[in-house]
Amino acid sequence: MNKAVFFDRDGVINKERGDYTFRIDDFVINEGIFDSMRLLSAKNYLLFIITNQGGISKGVYSMDDVEKLHKHMLSLFVKEAIRIEKIFLCPHHHENESCLCRKPGSLLIEKALAIYNIDPLKSYFIGDRDRDIMAAQNAGVNGIKVESNQDITNICRSL
Repeated sequence: MNKAVFFDRDGVINKERGDYTFRIDDFVINEGIFDSMRLLSAKNYLLFIITNQGGISKGVYSMDDVEKLHKHMLSLFVKEAIRIEKIFLCPHHHENESCLCRKPGSLLIEKALAIYNIDPLKSYFIGDRDRDIMAAQNAGVNGIKVESNQDITNICRSL
């Protein structure tokens, strides 16, 4: 079986701004994220991003906006020779509808575990919110809570 590291997006991969990040101009990669992902790749972890994007449901931005931002983000990773297996996103918001994919729900993690034959006991979810850690626990994955915008290099070095 494979092992993986799942990353929350806003606050872990890119700067948490305190507002929705859906414009490329507002997207800033956090310090250490490239080094962290390279370390994990060298240890044969598959890399995934799991992100709630409730602004879609609320009409703040569109799926097209998110897809453009994610295309930009993935191009930055490609330039750094980092492979992201897949980005899983939930477009729902609890104010508008209920779903199983919005963190702390674990459906998106569970999909990745099944599709990519991942051992949850050898895998991690790095997030900056309690809902990230709850989603990890609900899927049987080890959760690691970090501060928003923290350099996670030392944490990744220890995995």
